[in-house]
Amino acid sequence: MRHRSLLILTAVLTTGALTLTACGSRDDNNSGDSGTGGTQTVVIGVDAPLTGDLSALGLGIKNSADLAAKQANAKKYVDGITFKVQALDDQAQPSSGQQNASKFVANKEVLGVVGPLNSSVGESMQKVLADEKLVQVSPANTSPSLTQGQKWNGGEKVRPFASYFRTATTDAVQGPFAAQYLFNDAKKKKVFVIDDKKTYGAGLAGTFKAEFTKLGGKVVGTEHIDPETKDFSSVATKVKSAGADVVYYGGEYPAAGPLSKQIKKAGAKIPLVGGDGIYSGEYLKLSGAEGVGDLATSVGAPIDTLPSAKEFVENYKKAGYKEPFEAYGGYSYDAAWAVIEAVKAVVEANDGKLPSDAREKVAEATGKVDFEGVTGKVSFDEFGDTTNKQLTVYEYKDGDWAAVKSGELTS
Repeated sequence: MRHRSLLILTAVLTTGALTLTACGSRDDNNSGDSGTGGTQTVVIGVDAPLTGDLSALGLGIKNSADLAAKQANAKKYVDGITFKVQALDDQAQPSSGQQNASKFVANKEVLGVVGPLNSSVGESMQKVLADEKLVQVSPANTSPSLTQGQKWNGGEKVRPFASYFRTATTDAVQGPFAAQYLFNDAKKKKVFVIDDKKTYGAGLAGTFKAEFTKLGGKVVGTEHIDPETKDFSSVATKVKSAGADVVYYGGEYPAAGPLSKQIKKAGAKIPLVGGDGIYSGEYLKLSGAEGVGDLATSVGAPIDTLPSAKEFVENYKKAGYKEPFEAYGGYSYDAAWAVIEAVKAVVEANDGKLPSDAREKVAEATGKVDFEGVTGKVSFDEFGDTTNKQLTVYEYKDGDWAAVKSGELTS
């Protein structure tokens, strides 16, 4: 989720006013990022945790979306339009995300929102944005229910909100992918499953567990933890006595790092495995030497295998952002660029200007985008999910995350 991580992306651009339309006002001073000479400003909102334990990921999302806006302006990619980013901090809290969604809605210059990081926050924002037909593209939400409804796992898939999209693949794919790797490749047969009871963590652990048992693996124990409590000694003791040869954790790095450290110190010298929520440089710091050998899955292909990603990394470096782009940088950039492509299509179809129903038109156009992005092909299926289903397993070794296996889920 950072440095050389898989460009997992997304960010939010803030757009200015539109001339003589219900969506904005004239930008007579022609101000904006990278000065494009455009006469209309389009704001892309970005929602992410910019402070708190998960701020490393959130700042990577914000910066990457900002980079997309700046590059679109520098290239004058949409004639007559200047893009800006308005970033709001959700602190990884659903209530804050919902409030931010209302702020984006109130700003008529905002024609698209990039984010958030957390699925639970995304859940809180969806209806607020959808009611105003304001498109939302998350670079990091992975809960299947956000696009396929609460009954998705029972065979009843219904898209709740037509204006919601994501560039990251879902836990319906990520959990089983990890299970297949552990059972078939790593030859792990007994797992202890732990989750943090949040939308993302519990959902990911659930899809992992179902696939692992289907393959013939045995779940020797399960536990729920409070991620705010950093003393996991009792859980670590249970893991040790259960005889597991691997631990699967559904949650994020602030708790996963200390959990891994304490499991090893309890005498269970087995790897902890998690999803993209632990794929961060911060996890390496928090788990320390005890975390060596731990594994994480993350969306997309390793950065050094994608020429488009290399260009993104170079441009990000040149832009001088203080924080690394982390796991979702590439996905955030692609999310913002999906909004930019949609704005371009709408403007070109309306004689070079934004229509009075720009939000609705941009939301419709986002569902039709199809381009080669930082993370590969960017397009969406009938549910608003990315058509790019590639995932990668990473191992913590030699002081960094190293790619072990990349591919797609085997059905």
